Amino acid sequence: MNIYRQAYFYIRVLADIIVLLFCFQLAYIIIPSSVVFRADTNIYFSLIAVFASWLIASAKNGIYDEFRSKNFSYELIAIIKNCFFMMIGVSLAILLLKENEFPRRFLVVYSFTSFLFLSAEKYLIREFIHFLRSKGRNLKTMMIIGAGAVGRRFFDEITTNPHFGYRFVGFLDDKLKKDLNGEYLGPISNLESVLESRIVDNVMIALPNHAFSKINDIVKTCERYPTHVRLIPDYFQCISNRYSVTMFGNLPVISVREEKINELHWRLVKRGFDTAFALLVFIFILSWLFPLIALFSKLDSKGPILFKQERWGRNNRKFYIYKFRSMITASSDLDENGKYNQATRNDPRITKLGKFLRSSNFDELPQFWNILKGELSLVGPRPHPSPLNQESKEKIDKYMRRHLVKPGLTGWAQVHGMRGETKGKSLMQRRVEYDLWYIENWSFWLDLQIILMTIWVMIKGDKNAY
Repeated sequence: MNIYRQAYFYIRVLADIIVLLFCFQLAYIIIPSSVVFRADTNIYFSLIAVFASWLIASAKNGIYDEFRSKNFSYELIAIIKNCFFMMIGVSLAILLLKENEFPRRFLVVYSFTSFLFLSAEKYLIREFIHFLRSKGRNLKTMMIIGAGAVGRRFFDEITTNPHFGYRFVGFLDDKLKKDLNGEYLGPISNLESVLESRIVDNVMIALPNHAFSKINDIVKTCERYPTHVRLIPDYFQCISNRYSVTMFGNLPVISVREEKINELHWRLVKRGFDTAFALLVFIFILSWLFPLIALFSKLDSKGPILFKQERWGRNNRKFYIYKFRSMITASSDLDENGKYNQATRNDPRITKLGKFLRSSNFDELPQFWNILKGELSLVGPRPHPSPLNQESKEKIDKYMRRHLVKPGLTGWAQVHGMRGETKGKSLMQRRVEYDLWYIENWSFWLDLQIILMTIWVMIKGDKNAY
């Protein structure tokens, strides 16, 4: 096992060095060599800076971890971090070499090509390792202690995903389960004899939390052997796939859900993009479209051009959202029973112009002002009117988790057809599930995807836009 692990490590390091050299040479060809470096010694010094910064960043970002049970996106994130750190390393080398005329475009070309080729290289190595594991190579042995629902679910995970690279040894459990899939090795008291008789790389403990003394004894026994011990808490159903473990003093604390979207640096990136996008819309679209809609609104019906309504933002902060008015001024937000009066198909309250504005989504354009003010983001869970929030927060599971992040002008739920009227509890629940998926899986690229999908929906039309 160790031979494969060491060979895997050295192959990956060597492959990275070859790719980094190739990309350096490629950037050196693309950018005229006479412009880049004045002396050959400077080239060698810069290469040393490249390799040193790459290896230091690799140790910090864990780029040579095995990633057995993680998808490729984790490696991509590590590559991005490494390339950024490498840019800093090369920049420092350039300062030390006093290459005053060094072109920035060399760094840009080198970083971009490095990211592309390193991503391709690591994907190919990953696929090759998966192929080896499917042939029974590069496998680690795994034993599960506890054959309850949690233990059997973990067994299903490792047997249905052979690319994880585990070979199952068997179960230890004090009760023999008749419907048990996999080898039964006997009661937990057999643990030491099993570890003596065979090589077990990993022991997974899947016992209920109240069996603390038994778990403690198992850990002490395993620590006398060269095996890795892991625990699956029996409350794992409460933990999302975006959790984190941090130390609070000397105590490990599990965050049930960790929203990357709320990390400060990503909030700044998102805010910067929102502001730039909103300014472009104001300059190139609203500067001429606003007066036209205002004119047609006055000709179509009496009342103000804009309509404002209270919504709940991040952390339940109340703010007023702006829209082009699409209904008659006499319309009410609440029905005779005091419930929120949602817009319906062929709603008599909607004006002629309002029908066009709602179907084209043009009624939402004034909300770019909310985006500039920082109350709204381009993409996020769509904010609902306050009365609808009051109704839904008691009825819909996890409804208020939507308010952990800034609401959006468009969202993952909206581009999947879940917009407009919610006729029943099930429809609202589905919308919330899509919003929560967005929060847990957020990335800047996902935002760009949703923006493009929104533009496409606006072009082809949405049957729920009324």
